[in-house]
Amino acid sequence: MELSFSHYMSLLHRYLRPQWLKVCLLLLLLAGSIGLELYNPQLLKHFIDSIRGSLDSLLWLSLLFIGLICLHQILTTLASYLSENIGWQATNELRLDLALHCLNLDMSFHKGHTPGELLERVDGDVAQLSDFFSQFIFSMLGRGLLLVGILAVTFWTDGRLGLLLLASTALLLVSIRSLRGITAPSFRAARQASAELASFFEERLISIEDISSNGAQPYVLARLNHLSRRSLRCNRLSGVSGRFFSTTVAMSITLTTAAVLTLGAYLLRHGQMSLGTIYATYTYTSLLSSSLNSITLQLNKMQVATASLQRITELYNTPNALLDGPGAERPEGALAVTFKQVGFGYSPEQSVLQDISFELAQGRTLGLLGRTGSGKTTLTRLLYRTYDTREGAVLLGNIDVRQYKLSELRSRIGIVTQDVQLFQASIRDNLTFFDANISDERILEALVHLGLTSWYESLPDGLDTTLAPAGKSLSSGESQLLAFARVFLQNPALVILDEASSRLDPMTEKLIEGAVQRLLEGRTGIIIAHHLETVRHVDNILILDEGRIQEYGPRQQLAIDPTSRFAHLLQTGLTEVLA
Repeated sequence: MELSFSHYMSLLHRYLRPQWLKVCLLLLLLAGSIGLELYNPQLLKHFIDSIRGSLDSLLWLSLLFIGLICLHQILTTLASYLSENIGWQATNELRLDLALHCLNLDMSFHKGHTPGELLERVDGDVAQLSDFFSQFIFSMLGRGLLLVGILAVTFWTDGRLGLLLLASTALLLVSIRSLRGITAPSFRAARQASAELASFFEERLISIEDISSNGAQPYVLARLNHLSRRSLRCNRLSGVSGRFFSTTVAMSITLTTAAVLTLGAYLLRHGQMSLGTIYATYTYTSLLSSSLNSITLQLNKMQVATASLQRITELYNTPNALLDGPGAERPEGALAVTFKQVGFGYSPEQSVLQDISFELAQGRTLGLLGRTGSGKTTLTRLLYRTYDTREGAVLLGNIDVRQYKLSELRSRIGIVTQDVQLFQASIRDNLTFFDANISDERILEALVHLGLTSWYESLPDGLDTTLAPAGKSLSSGESQLLAFARVFLQNPALVILDEASSRLDPMTEKLIEGAVQRLLEGRTGIIIAHHLETVRHVDNILILDEGRIQEYGPRQQLAIDPTSRFAHLLQTGLTEVLA
């Protein structure tokens, strides 16, 4: 992906516009700093040409020069601080936008990208742009303006010297532009290799217990060796490319300085230029060299920034397969669930659900049974739109789920899975998802309603109890209790329990049964289960087999029908058939 200059400008405009006051102040500081840098060589010229004049005038020139140098340092320091502040604020805003975009993308995208890779893009690649935002104005624009000022002053001093500097600068800038096209791909490859290595570490650290217990360390080390070598090759190539880029520019600057001094010496010998003018011209040439060096350094960093920006742009331009609905009036209370000839597959070649049609009345509960891979979880995912149907329609409250705004839809659905996601934070924050608008009184009321008073009283610091990393301070049963309370505070119209008790022992499962019943009061519920005991209180039963409805009807009616699949399961007790 090639990025045009307008793309960079658009990015700068988008994230620097909210800080326009700071940017204006930075430009004023840069203007003052550049003006002093251009004026100081003129003082040196006057000092040298007046060396035979009065001592008092030389003393005042010296003091003025020292004062201007100090003022220049103050302005430069303030500009540097302000530039860094602007850069970090801009990159933080970009990081937030990118993270939000990733969170809103559909599950098919997340299936194809590991968390480690996304972390490297959202955090690592964005961090590479901090210099772009902070130094683009301070170094690129500031040094560029200084360069133009130097050429103008040099032309004013002597047209021949000005012409020499102009030609050398133009040739150098053309060379820099050509070299950038050669070095950019190597920097992009290095960033990609870094992302793959970060993704590898993230995946292996999460599964450290499985790796250790199954003796997979040799494989992990072999894979790590392969990725590390690839990263080494890519970074070595990008480093060499960057060094070649910098060296070429440095040699060109050295040759330019030598040419200016040679021409100055010739003009001095023929009486066409004073010694002070030559020294001022040499100073301007040194400033020109330092400006070009600074620009080159930033362009070198921009190779990395360009590679990161390309990857960020690709991610940000990734379309969401789920289009937000126009919005629909949210019905109050429990919501009916209707599937009309629904078909779905994760790919065109794969069919997971076929011709699924059923209706669950509002306030009723459904027990969803079937073998592993029969499509139970997939069916519920279509309800809260992590995927969209390929065929047919899913209705919630007699409204197609695609008509709801995603935020509206998901606020009406509460989900509890077997893997409860907990944060290293207080119980309060874990229950409210860091929503400070939910009062402690409301939290305690929810815990009492769900019959979780004894669990709450067992917490050492009550709602201020801090969980260990990944919630390891809670047992599986306690995590499920917390998840039920979390959903209750959300006050959804539809509750989905996706094998929420599959990892619990029978005794713990009975302890949370009361909380489940209270959670489902006045709400429509769907319970995905492997154990028949889990669905003994539901109103309806739906059994899936290979993506098709094998059986659907009222639980009590199916239980007494000797020809039904559900009655057969109850009679034989073959709960493992469902697993």
